[in-house]
Amino acid sequence: MAIPPIAPAHGSVRRPRIFDSARAVTLLALFALLVLCVVFSWTTRDAMQNLSFLKNKNGSGGSALVDLGPWQTAQALAPLAVTAEETEYARDAERLADHEVDQAFASALRLSGLQQRHRTLTGAALQMSQKVEQLKLLIQQDQALVDSLSAKTGPSGNAKNSAPADANGDDLDVAKAQLELDSDELADAQLDLQRESGDKSAQIQSELAAHEASMRQYDSQSHDDGQIAAIVEKKHGTLAERLVAWFSQNSRRQSIQQAIQEAQDDAHALTAEHDALEAKANAALAAAPANATDRAARLADIKDRAAERQVLSIYDDRIQTIQQLAVVYGKWSAQVQLQHRIVLHLILQSFALIIFIVLCMVLFDAFVRRLMTRPSFDNRQSQTLRSILELGIQVLGLVLILLVVFGTPEQTPTILGLTTAALTFALQDFILAFLGWFVLVGKHGMHVGDWVEINGVGGEVTEIGLFRTTLLETGTLVGKGHPTGRHTTFMNGFAIRGQYFNFSTTGQWMWDEITVSLPATDDIHTAVDNIDKMVLKETEENTRIAEEEWKRGTRGDGLSRFSATPVVNLRPTAAGIDLNVRYVTRASERFDVRNRLYQDLVDLLHEPPKANPSDESQPSPGA
Repeated sequence: MAIPPIAPAHGSVRRPRIFDSARAVTLLALFALLVLCVVFSWTTRDAMQNLSFLKNKNGSGGSALVDLGPWQTAQALAPLAVTAEETEYARDAERLADHEVDQAFASALRLSGLQQRHRTLTGAALQMSQKVEQLKLLIQQDQALVDSLSAKTGPSGNAKNSAPADANGDDLDVAKAQLELDSDELADAQLDLQRESGDKSAQIQSELAAHEASMRQYDSQSHDDGQIAAIVEKKHGTLAERLVAWFSQNSRRQSIQQAIQEAQDDAHALTAEHDALEAKANAALAAAPANATDRAARLADIKDRAAERQVLSIYDDRIQTIQQLAVVYGKWSAQVQLQHRIVLHLILQSFALIIFIVLCMVLFDAFVRRLMTRPSFDNRQSQTLRSILELGIQVLGLVLILLVVFGTPEQTPTILGLTTAALTFALQDFILAFLGWFVLVGKHGMHVGDWVEINGVGGEVTEIGLFRTTLLETGTLVGKGHPTGRHTTFMNGFAIRGQYFNFSTTGQWMWDEITVSLPATDDIHTAVDNIDKMVLKETEENTRIAEEEWKRGTRGDGLSRFSATPVVNLRPTAAGIDLNVRYVTRASERFDVRNRLYQDLVDLLHEPPKANPSDESQPSPGA
């Protein structure tokens, strides 16, 4: 026989789906975000390879004429020094770097002056140069006039004749003002000439002044010498601190290695510049005539060669300084590597201690298992004692491991806070039970002898203590009157985080119902009316009191539209009609009211039907 397509094959089991469509879309979106983060992290990996002192290799903004890289490197590495040995190396590096930068400024100034002497001026630069020479001559004349007028006025500024003295004083003020004006014009003309001719001496001087100002500010700051490495590293007493120190040393060593590489690159670059300048000087010396007759040209040539040799000497000093700086960085890196080994040794000690603790836990657990297998112990007692001992061993081992990893808290507030939190967590049931006792003894609580239901257990209250409440179990609402005789104890915390029902207090009304099956007869409506009247009469008093209490409980007429009048419902069945009667009763009187209603129903249903007067007036068929 063919199997319908929608029917599963015989013996096949349909496995439930692990991920629905919403979870699958969420996982795909998260996976896509993870891939994007990894890709962008890979593309920006070079950001972690460049230190702050390598970003501005040529000074601020990349527009500086003198390379401040060695000083910037030493200044950036100085705060990384942790121990006294590292601090000493950092200061040596700063001293050498500062000397190298000073020599760089000196060589830059000499090279700029040498280039300026050999530069041929044309166009606007030539005009500026001529203007500067004219202003210099004019300033000399102004200075001579000021000197002559100052001599005429005398040392004290007074002459024998007052009238000539006043005139000379006015002329002297005019001459000084003219000298100041011409000096300002000369300074402006010199700046214009430097800009047109490409002379960088002024900018180099400005950078030198800024560097010296920053050096003075740096020297004025206080610097801590620190402690030796053996003392510093032993302060890392926990595994967490040692791991942090290990990673920090690794990062610091990488930074120092980058500084070494930078110093080596600078040394190679300076060597190349030295060789190029020396080759140029040697070529110029070979091309110069030996018997030059022009004494001025020969003097200028000698001065140029002397300046070149001075620059070459400065280059040699800079190369030697950079090499010494690389050596200092190498010693610093070796010191960090030594501290790295010290911290690694301490980390291995911590891991060994943790392994020893775990090994002791395993051995003690095996000892407990061996001890609990003795026949002298009861089976249940041995299992309980074994569980307690194993849990205690595990907790103790975990606490010891946490102490090795994080150490003991040293601050009093931290200890008090952790202790309070632990006690609160351990005693939370007793704390809630004690607070619940105040709720139970309050106005809406319970008292000894009340019939209550707590967590599905019904019974009479026999004891209310500070922490526990004891019931004599008498069954639930259905089985009240059939006590079990068991004493059940509850922690008083149920009054706060749970619920309970007290059926002995005023106002504990509830809806109850009874069901009666009636045969389908002609007088079914009469029977229903009789049952309805009987229930109304039996529950009339409870209905009135319940409605009054409900109205008082709302402090108004909010529940006036609700009624406690019994309700009779009919439901047809195959055997006849089921009559369902719902009525209001007190919870404590529920069974008594139900028993009375059942008794009245039995009497009502077994009562003989009354004769109909109309039927009695008609003659019988046999008459």
